[in-house]
Amino acid sequence: MAVRAVRGAIQVDGDTRQEILDGSAELVTAVLDRNGLTADDIISIVFTATPDLTAEFPAYAARLLGLTDVPLLCASEIAVPGALPRTLRLLAHVETERARAEVRHVYLRGATALRTDLPQ
Repeated sequence: MAVRAVRGAIQVDGDTRQEILDGSAELVTAVLDRNGLTADDIISIVFTATPDLTAEFPAYAARLLGLTDVPLLCASEIAVPGALPRTLRLLAHVETERARAEVRHVYLRGATALRTDLPQ
């Protein structure tokens, strides 16, 4: 069993609690589904949000999904001029049999523009 890092991002429509919770849940669910992972495979997840998203912690959505014993951390993304606004990102450390080249990173909604080199 190897430890792998999985990246993902999603752009949400606004800085509301529900947008952040829904977007975070969609992103976590997609990362798990696309990589054939369960909650038991997750070591930890670091979430970031662009500075324009402050209405809720993205990690709270993961707790609502049942990830109650997974270490989670939220941080603010640096405010780079011209960066994609209203974006939630995650970096999940997981245990998997997949080779690094087989890991599927997930970029949803407007965040697909961040990694046009990856298959969607």
